[in-house]
Amino acid sequence: MKNPDYHEASPKKEGAVTKAIEEQTAKIPSDVFLLASISAMAVSLGLKIAKQNHTALFVGQWAAPFLLFGIYNKIVKTQGSERKDD
Repeated sequence: MKNPDYHEASPKKEGAVTKAIEEQTAKIPSDVFLLASISAMAVSLGLKIAKQNHTALFVGQWAAPFLLFGIYNKIVKTQGSERKDD
């Protein structure tokens, strides 16, 4: 028996802001996010070598969000929030 709160037949619609963000992020090549992540790691390494430990940690933490933005970008390009396969 299905949960009565489960509404597969009527999915929620995304708002205008989400749609606008998806339209803009879909224009960015996925390689940009990968390059940004690798660059953050390289800069972090350089800062670590230069004994700027706190700054190196700060910049190094940017790598994961850049990769997550890349994943979001790829999902938007392939699925979108309201894309229909007609």
